[in-house]
This record gives sequence, C-alpha cells and structure tokens, in this order.
Amino acid sequence: MQPSFNKTNAKLSLLPLLTFVALFLGAGLYLQSQGVDYAFYQLPAPVAILPAIMLAFILNKNTINHSVETFIKGAGHNNIITMCLIYLLAGAFSAVAGATGGVDAVVNAGLSLIPPALLLPGLFLIAAVVSTAMGTSMGTIGAIGPIAYAVSIKTGIDPALMAGTIVSGAMFGDNLSIISDTTIAATRTQGCEMKDKFRENLKIALPAAVLTIALLFFLTPAAQAVETKDYDILLVLPYAFILVLAVMGFNVFVVLFSGIIFAALMGFTGSYEGASFVKDIYKGFTDMQEIFLLSMFIGGLSEFIRINGGLDYIAQKIQAITKVIAKWHRKVADQLGIAALVMTSNLCIANNTVSIIVAGPIAKKLADDGEISGKRSASLLDIFACVTQGSLPYGAQALLLGATFKISPWQVSTSSYYCFILAFTAIAVICLRRNKA
Repeated sequence: MQPSFNKTNAKLSLLPLLTFVALFLGAGLYLQSQGVDYAFYQLPAPVAILPAIMLAFILNKNTINHSVETFIKGAGHNNIITMCLIYLLAGAFSAVAGATGGVDAVVNAGLSLIPPALLLPGLFLIAAVVSTAMGTSMGTIGAIGPIAYAVSIKTGIDPALMAGTIVSGAMFGDNLSIISDTTIAATRTQGCEMKDKFRENLKIALPAAVLTIALLFFLTPAAQAVETKDYDILLVLPYAFILVLAVMGFNVFVVLFSGIIFAALMGFTGSYEGASFVKDIYKGFTDMQEIFLLSMFIGGLSEFIRINGGLDYIAQKIQAITKVIAKWHRKVADQLGIAALVMTSNLCIANNTVSIIVAGPIAKKLADDGEISGKRSASLLDIFACVTQGSLPYGAQALLLGATFKISPWQVSTSSYYCFILAFTAIAVICLRRNKA
C-alpha cells in the first residue's frame, strides 16, 4: 500500500530533529575529545534544540503566524503540559524527601540489614530501593556512590564490580519509579496510566533483578561487616507512601502532592523547618527546569514532523526493516522496532529521558499500527532507554561512578550486569508473550 503522505515533505520534516541530535552529539564528542568532564552534558539540550526549531519554521513553508500556531499547538498539547506539571511535582517531592534526610535513612536502614555474604546483592537492592524512591539514577549514584566506594576499599571487592552493582540498582529504580522522569515521559507519550505501566514493567524488570541478584551472590567474595549510622525509620515512610498510593491507582497528581505533604510532616518530627519546606519545593521545581523546557520544545517540534508525515515515514521505514520478523509475528516486529528506535536515540543523545521524548511519538505510531497496548509500548520505551543509558561509557552514570571509584567509565558500563540481563529478559518476553502485548 502506498503511503498517504508526501515523501519529500516527510523527509524534510525530520531534518530539524536530526539537526538537534547532530548538534547535541557533535558537541559532546568534541568536548570529550578535549578532555572536558561530563562532555555530553555541557551543552544544555533546551539550547541545542533552538537552531532545530528555527529550521523547522523555515522548512514549514507557511507564514510566521501559522508556524507559531503550529509550534504552540504541539508545545501546549495535553500530554506535554501534563508531563511538565508532573515533572514539577516529582521534583518537589524528591527535594523535600531528600532534604529531610530520607535518602540517608533508606541507605543506612538497608546497610544495617545486609549480611556480609550478601554485600553485593544487598547494595544492588539498596540502590534499587533508593532509585525507585527518588526517581533518579543520578541522585541515587550521588548518594550511594561514595559509601559504596568506601565499602569496596574496606572489603577488597573489585571497584568495577561494586560500581557496576550500584549503576545496576540505580537503573532498576529509574526504570520502575513512578516519579522518574523516564516513567513520566513514557506514560504520557504512550497514553497510559502509571500504575498500568508499573505493573507491566515489573513483569520484565523483576525476573531480571532476580537473575542479577543470583549472579551477584556468586560474585560476592568473603567480606567484612560494614559499619552503619543511626537512622530514623519515619523518614523512610514517605517513599513507601507514594509507591503504595500509586499502585492502588490514585491520580498521579494526588499521589505526588500527598507525598510532598507527608514527607514534610515526617521531617517536622525532627529538625526540619517550615521555611526550608517552602524553599525545597521551589528547588525541586528548578531542578526540573531543563527537562520541562525541553519537553515543550520537543512537543512543538514534533507537531511540525507530524503534520508533514514524518512520523508515518519513520514508522513505515522501521516496519520495512522488521518485515522479515513481521511475517512471523507483526506485534513482535513492532515491539522490537520500538526498542531499536529508543536505543538508537539514546546512543546519540546519551540521555534516557530525552531519548524517550524524541522517540515517543514514533513509538506511539508503531504501537497503534501493531495494536500494541500503551502500557507495553511505554514499558519498552523506558526499559530499552535505561538499558542503553546504564551501559553507555559516555553516559552521566558511568562518568560519575568512574570519577567516584577512580576507574574508567568503560569498566563501570561493562560491569552493569543488570542492564544486559534486562535487555535479554525484555526480548524474551516480547517473543514468548507475543499475543499479550
């Protein structure tokens, strides 16, 4: 069947998006060659996308007023605005819960329960819990990395293995957390509920986590007990509180707003003050500024691509590549297409959230064409973005842990066993549960 769009216009509509990726990737590669730390994070994405937006206006071949209306329509789409508001509330919760001492409480509670023989599996679980609670792999690595490094030095555990364990746990939580920006982006672009995506995700992530824990158990050498600090169990409760509410199916805005209040109340039982509460909420908002702006800009840019047939064109090309698999099973082919799409995007951008936002509209088209549920497509987007991000030697996670443990980022990324196991598990689920997508 012939496409219902103009191929020339469709190809041209993709040029601004490719320009953004080229600028972002090119700047990262150049700065990395100059030895700049965190090279791929020196050029803010909302700035890198501005030339792409200007190019989209030029290629649109319409009046400026019409092009502005098109851009605003995309940037102001219901899914984009909802996503941005959720980002703000998630940032506020993370900031308040962290400022009250919740992260330290979770880490020390976990360390106090780990037997020496289960040190690596235990640290994987701690990183997983903290990341699920905080909704950020980088925040988790920043909090646990120095502790894990000290444990590695004291016990003699291979630093690369220890660093890989931490990034593995951090990516598990980043992938599953209901307040993670990857989850927010995946669910909003695919039009599904967070609780449904969480349950679908858990079917794939949990078996992968169990296999990882088993592997780490065999890799754990004889180690000494680790000293822990005192902690307040009340500070752990806010994280459990929002997870329970989310799984019960409460509206995400209710979940996050309630979580912010509950975290503050737990903090008020100690030395946390009302003045700090207000400032921390605003700090949480500002922490989300970059992804907030980028989401709106990508939304506006995507509208130009959509109206000119760019999304249909890419979906058609991916389906052409996977046509051999499609002869066996169409849903399997489209799901593997979604996985390849977001992984390629993440390899170029080195940011799992941005890659989901970029790939989301095309993934939605593939899911609709293949009659794949929104919860499955959202789950696959998040899973394969996290798989790629956790195993990128030039990703922020590997760079931060490499600096913390004084080893090469390559050693970190090649030791993140959970990411490799998760990819294998996800592909197995795609093929074995092909009629339940």
